[in-house]
Amino acid sequence: MPSFSEVSAALAQQAIELPSWAFGNSGTRFRVFPQAGVPRDPFEKIADAAKVHELTGLAPSVALHIPWDEVEDFAALRRHAEDLGVALGTINSNTFQDEAYKLGSLASQDDAVRRQAIEHHLRCIEIMGETGSRDLKIWLADGTNYPGQDDLRARQDRLAESLQEIYAAIGDGQRLVLEYKFFEPAFYHTDVPDWGTSYAQVAALGEKAFVCLDTGHHAPGTNIEFIVMQLLRLGKLGSFDFNSRFYADDDLIVGAADPFQLFRILVEVIRGGGYGEDSGVAFMLDQCHNIEKKIPGQIRSVLNVQEMTARALLLDRDALAAAQRAGDVLGANSVYMDAFYRDVRPDLAAWRESRGLPADPMRAYAESGHQERIEADRIGGSQAGWGA
Repeated sequence: MPSFSEVSAALAQQAIELPSWAFGNSGTRFRVFPQAGVPRDPFEKIADAAKVHELTGLAPSVALHIPWDEVEDFAALRRHAEDLGVALGTINSNTFQDEAYKLGSLASQDDAVRRQAIEHHLRCIEIMGETGSRDLKIWLADGTNYPGQDDLRARQDRLAESLQEIYAAIGDGQRLVLEYKFFEPAFYHTDVPDWGTSYAQVAALGEKAFVCLDTGHHAPGTNIEFIVMQLLRLGKLGSFDFNSRFYADDDLIVGAADPFQLFRILVEVIRGGGYGEDSGVAFMLDQCHNIEKKIPGQIRSVLNVQEMTARALLLDRDALAAAQRAGDVLGANSVYMDAFYRDVRPDLAAWRESRGLPADPMRAYAESGHQERIEADRIGGSQAGWGA
């Protein structure tokens, strides 16, 4: 098995984008739960994300959600982020909250509704130019609840036409990333329910279009690492939304429900060339901290990804390949499990200290008094949350 020192340089390449909305109030479909100290505007969201990066060194960029993070001056927001040591990242569109989108957005039968949705995405592309963002990420709630409600094939055709117009506006150095989700809020069918549909749509668009894989957007028992392998093999894995699920799209802290799954996914990411500064595959969190504090929730999340990345990098691939060639089923599995069970936490603590970071970022945050300060300072105004 490789030594930790042999993978140290690779670990230094890790970058995990934080979602601005993870710092706002969130909850279940029945209630949104407010917390003291929650940001009141995108500037305060950026400040919270910067605190995570300050303590972990793992989160150098922040994804924005439009219109939740709409501001009058995106250049000023960009300067604010850079002053705090982070960059503005992926721009996420929103075509699921306006009344007009009840029966669909980019796949809607209504020409005016489709035009509204397309114009929203064109505005997102304008914002990308102002923020220096590379990726436009599209997730659609489009779908139907009942058989016969709409023509399934016609919806795919309308979706393709809408995406083509949006893609035509994507500039040099920019990308369109299409996310999929197998259900919710549509229950009979979803217009982009799986990786195959997303792949078919982006492959038709061109070389600047990719698939986004959200780890919570799969049916129980789905082999997600197989999908990761296949999309990397096809050259169409653009980004991850990391979170955990027990039942559906739970948006829990990544690695909380099934750390072994996270390990298996990262093994395939590294095997397929999807890890590192030049890979083109973006790592992002997509989580909602409903009952835990927001900043430590994000700290815990990026540390979980780092820990499983370290274990995946330590997999003895030569020994694994030899066992596979020999048909040694249990031997190959043993090599694989040895890497998963290796406790890298002491090594990671020393690695962080060697880079001027706290050995234990969770403890450092708890002892910093930062949470108490923002709870005391952020009095008045409207807290950010779902829909804002």
